[in-house]
Amino acid sequence: MKSNMARSALRVGLATAVVIGAVALAARWDAGAQQVPPGWTAERMKPIGYSDLDGRGGAFKMAIKEVDGRWYLYMGHLWHRGWSIVDVTDPTAPKLVKFIPHFQANTWTIQMELHDNIMITALQRAQTGWGGDPDKPFDEGVLIWDISDPVNPKKLSHWKTGANGTHRNWYAGGRYMHLAANKPGYQGQIYVIVDIGDPKNPKEVGRWWMPGQHTAGGETSPYPISLHGPPYVVDDMVYLGYGSAVVILDISDVSKPKLVGRLDFSPPFKPGGTAVHGVMPVPGKPLLIANSEAGAEMCQEQLNHTSIVDISDPTKPRLLSLFPLPVPPKDAPFTDFCDKGGRFGPHNLNQEQHLPDVERQGDLVYVTYFNAGLRIYDIRNPRLPKEVAWFVPPTPPTRVGPIPTTKLVTQTEDVLVDRRGNIYITDKQWGLWVLQHTGPGATTTPTGRPGR
Repeated sequence: MKSNMARSALRVGLATAVVIGAVALAARWDAGAQQVPPGWTAERMKPIGYSDLDGRGGAFKMAIKEVDGRWYLYMGHLWHRGWSIVDVTDPTAPKLVKFIPHFQANTWTIQMELHDNIMITALQRAQTGWGGDPDKPFDEGVLIWDISDPVNPKKLSHWKTGANGTHRNWYAGGRYMHLAANKPGYQGQIYVIVDIGDPKNPKEVGRWWMPGQHTAGGETSPYPISLHGPPYVVDDMVYLGYGSAVVILDISDVSKPKLVGRLDFSPPFKPGGTAVHGVMPVPGKPLLIANSEAGAEMCQEQLNHTSIVDISDPTKPRLLSLFPLPVPPKDAPFTDFCDKGGRFGPHNLNQEQHLPDVERQGDLVYVTYFNAGLRIYDIRNPRLPKEVAWFVPPTPPTRVGPIPTTKLVTQTEDVLVDRRGNIYITDKQWGLWVLQHTGPGATTTPTGRPGR
């Protein structure tokens, strides 16, 4: 009798739980949550939210800002001209609140940056093969916005390079924005410092370039040189992934940046503008994370790298270790990621460290790896970095943009981790993914859903 009563109570309890779960799920869908696309693979990570950004696949660079308890994620786009603002207060139900269009075609709007109430958005001639037409007009430079109203940015000014525009830039508050800018008479992008103490009247105050870039001054180089950016600024020092080298500059006099140290990565790694794509100092330690950007699809180039550099003597930076290459799951239909199609290799880090709402860099390093998705590495022993978690989005069901060309596969682009522990990634074909790390060392702060 007691057994039957217990079973009956259990059935009632389960039924109640199902009803409560169904009501909660219905509430989420009423709030605009989208279903997470199936087919993803992961280890010690899981998806908790997704947005197709109103059909604008190919989201790109990101920054985040909390205002009065609401969290706003700002992002650029690869295949659409403009910028999205997404409310991620509930990260399980990211909600697009505004798309800000840019009406000049043939222009990249992929890069953006913010701090406090200022946002800067990069404008650049769109590349051929990526939807750009070399014979059509384009917009270039940097737009400077007031975002004191976080969902209604107000344009303050437009600074122009006089050439092809800017790529990935840095603004951490204060007077200066630090740019990877094309300028007339130079090959590739150079480092340019612009004073925006008066944001309606930006003025260039300093520049530095790698020897070989100043073509108008008679300089030449056997291979392309370009600053990818962002220039990573800490006090009076700036750390750059510049062409094939890590470069450290002293900018105590912004009008005359001075070389402090340099570490070349080519040879043995590839030469060119993305041989050292990004750099990021590790707070409290004499270390720098450096990585290249995979360029050629199907690995048809020299080996790419994510590295740790010892900068205990900034005049003599030295290579300390290399991160291990991602390995496919055992049941994958390819033996290594080079055979999967598209690009394989590193691209971006959780680099927006100047933002107060971004998780501080510690023992975990987040790196996007194009067709290998997002990888998380533990660097507690900087001589022996270890992969501890990964997430790979599924194969996109439809093509949004022309890249990749070899096979339609996921190409994870950027990563940002907020201080609640929510991980945001973008992709050339997908919209916005929201993930959680479930392994050791993961941030344990609640996801930030209302009422929690």
